[in-house]
Amino acid sequence: MLDPELTEQLKRVLTSLEQLLPKPIPTIEWNVTTAANWRRHSFAGYLEPLETVERIALDDLLGIDGQKRVVEENTRQFLAGLPANNVLLWGTRGTGKSSLVRAILNSYAAEGLRVIQVDKDDLLHLPDIVDAIKNEPYRYIVFSDDVSFEVGESSYKMLKSALDGSVYAPPDNALIYVTSNRRHLLPEYETDNRGAMLVNNEIHHGESVEEKISLSGRFGLWVGFHPFSQDQYLEVVRQWAGKLCAKMGAEPVWGAEERQAAILWSQQKGDRSGRIAYQFATHWVGKRLLAGR
Repeated sequence: MLDPELTEQLKRVLTSLEQLLPKPIPTIEWNVTTAANWRRHSFAGYLEPLETVERIALDDLLGIDGQKRVVEENTRQFLAGLPANNVLLWGTRGTGKSSLVRAILNSYAAEGLRVIQVDKDDLLHLPDIVDAIKNEPYRYIVFSDDVSFEVGESSYKMLKSALDGSVYAPPDNALIYVTSNRRHLLPEYETDNRGAMLVNNEIHHGESVEEKISLSGRFGLWVGFHPFSQDQYLEVVRQWAGKLCAKMGAEPVWGAEERQAAILWSQQKGDRSGRIAYQFATHWVGKRLLAGR
């Protein structure tokens, strides 16, 4: 018979081990699941199905027609089993980078497209993620949002290897789409352009600069998102106001007062983007309809 004190110690050890181990997760039914998150747990991780995905359509993304066309065409090639590229969507905040990926999913889920969202720090688990889906009959976008690195991070090295295929090659049914505010995914400094002897006496300064741009260079497609001009911003506001009024069964109103209010809104926010345009249209239409009751 075990000593009661030893039995209690064993119970504590088992309880601690249970907390470290991932909980049993049922196999994802991809026929009814269109998106999942990779959840890290202690030393491993697992795919967790997303119950809902933001219901945004490609037509809802205004002012970025060129970017939509490029990403949609690449995704259609991928779905058709044709050559397609990994994609870096970079640029100003609020311009629709991550919304575009969700809209692509909503548009093509019925054709077999699926999305797996992975946090930047979990890109280290890319081999486990693609191993979990390589034999599935669907096409997967492995999507990481708002990514930036410091040189030398483990996730940085893993993503670089995955894109280059030097350590392992993702299966044919997976592409990598990444969004970032930084074109090269790494911080860039004024000293990068000052020459070798002015940067910590580094002799091979050019190699350091090459390292900073080497990751982004592994993406087949760069899709840039830039701030709107004032005219573009106002046009997107007008379109959103019209959409929201139509949704509420109201007549759209657009004149000098609305234009001036929209300009003031963007100045207060310090930004002109699709997100800011939508926020103003929501505020203005809601305020107008409430006053009319």
